[in-house]
Amino acid sequence: MRYAVIKIEPDLESDLMETGSAFTAALNKGIYQGERFTFETPGALFSAITPRRWDVLNYLQGKPAMSIRELAKCLKRDVKNVHSDVTRLLAIGLIEKNEAGQVLSPFSEIRTEFVLKGAA
Repeated sequence: MRYAVIKIEPDLESDLMETGSAFTAALNKGIYQGERFTFETPGALFSAITPRRWDVLNYLQGKPAMSIRELAKCLKRDVKNVHSDVTRLLAIGLIEKNEAGQVLSPFSEIRTEFVLKGAA
């Protein structure tokens, strides 16, 4: 089962160290740790993954690959706007294209982690 973790982490250096440690542990134990997508601020996350892009992600979950035109029709949205959202999600890595150029969600599950801490 392939899954993604979307996370807000203001300390990107700390997140990189944590990710490296998790990767090393996974490599040594042979345990898949999921794929991480980290954003520094809530604003950065919600700028990259807008409500419409969340809709695209949600719709593609568990469905076979489809063309952008078919996806737009299913979402009842303009093809050009869906294309723009798909392009951004492809750049982030949350969706993929198959050999036929159709889009799909490679993840059976997408998790989110939002931890907010006040200043010490």
